[in-house]
Amino acid sequence: MLKCLERYQDIPEIPESISFCRALQVADFSGNPLTRLPESFPELQNLTCLSVNDISLQALPENIGNLYNLASLELRENLLTYLPESLAQLQRLEELDLGNNELYHLPETIGALFNLKDLWLDGNQLAEIPQEVGNLKNLLCLDVSENKLECLPEEISGLTSLTDLLVSQNLLQVLPDGIGKLRRLSILKVDQNKLIQLTDSIGDCESLTELVLTENQLQSLPKSIGKLKKLNNLNADRNKLTSLPKEVGGCCSLNVFSIRDNRLSRIPSEISQATELHVLDVAGNRLAYLPLSLTTLKLKALWLSDNQSQPLLTFQTDTDPETGEKILTCVLLPQMPSEPVCQDNLPRCGALESLVNEMSDETWNERAVNRVSAIRFLEDEKDEEDNEMRTLLRRATPHPGELKNMKKTVENLRNDMNAAKGLDSNKNEVNNAIDRVTTSV
Repeated sequence: MLKCLERYQDIPEIPESISFCRALQVADFSGNPLTRLPESFPELQNLTCLSVNDISLQALPENIGNLYNLASLELRENLLTYLPESLAQLQRLEELDLGNNELYHLPETIGALFNLKDLWLDGNQLAEIPQEVGNLKNLLCLDVSENKLECLPEEISGLTSLTDLLVSQNLLQVLPDGIGKLRRLSILKVDQNKLIQLTDSIGDCESLTELVLTENQLQSLPKSIGKLKKLNNLNADRNKLTSLPKEVGGCCSLNVFSIRDNRLSRIPSEISQATELHVLDVAGNRLAYLPLSLTTLKLKALWLSDNQSQPLLTFQTDTDPETGEKILTCVLLPQMPSEPVCQDNLPRCGALESLVNEMSDETWNERAVNRVSAIRFLEDEKDEEDNEMRTLLRRATPHPGELKNMKKTVENLRNDMNAAKGLDSNKNEVNNAIDRVTTSV
């Protein structure tokens, strides 16, 4: 009996006779030139895993719910615009991947999938999430990034098992207060939204280890952020922060803190209470000096400028003439007030992403030696745009399908680099020829 149908290439159509393979448990039709599944497909009632990624699928069979033993359903990179109501009958489903489709609406019946653990909805056209999603008590990962969400339902508080919540690249201005009830939440990514404030209840997310708030409209952070005792990685780059709460020092596990390109005029001295802090990025602000208390930290990198060639600089102690307090200063202080020319064109993979993972001291030294200055010229604007398009974004819970895409991206990067070397070689030859002609003239 056929129990596993592995991926085959160039299958133009799945025959209706596949329904005779009643013992089939695993089927993968990903990457084939298919646009539909046969109507008899739901008769494969022993099927537990079905992958139909990247096949231009436009619709699911209306009776897809007959596959009641299905535990994993991957439908990524297709052309689905809606989901049949019978999908709610898949009571044993644990993994549902609907990423990169054309979904404008998520049916309320999605809340009936009580055993669901992973739900990927990224890269669709969703303007809202039904409140019934709060019924998914066993959900561990929810990815709704790259949609058109203006708000999240307050009922999200019902996702009591949730560890990863990814809502990057949406239109959110606020987060629901109910998010504070997600006591197991470990990773929260809300970058590239329109957040104007961060709810005080964020401090109740006691298991939070990574909080990414990059590219929003935040002017301040709540005092409650100091309650996040397990927070290891905090990124609030490219916001409108004018101050930091002194309570941030309460983040006793904080290892990487990046607040690049904001409007900060001072750093609270209480930051030194975060004794595990090793990387602090405050480049692109308006700091006149740094607190003397930073000397008590075991910093491995302190970034004050894009063009900084070393992770740590030589500082001198001084006295603030206005307050009389002891301060730290160096050649890069005070910082010059400046606004980014265009925030949309800034690279999204800065110091934080490259420093999140723990590194040895030898690795830090190597980075310091090989670090390239970030001096930019007008002629390089096009190159910067090209580089941004090739930037890899780290995902908290990578899907197996992403590994293939990452491999392709690396191969493209290698080809681009080889091509660039060839162009540089040709350019040098042309320049040499011009010099010879000029000399002879």
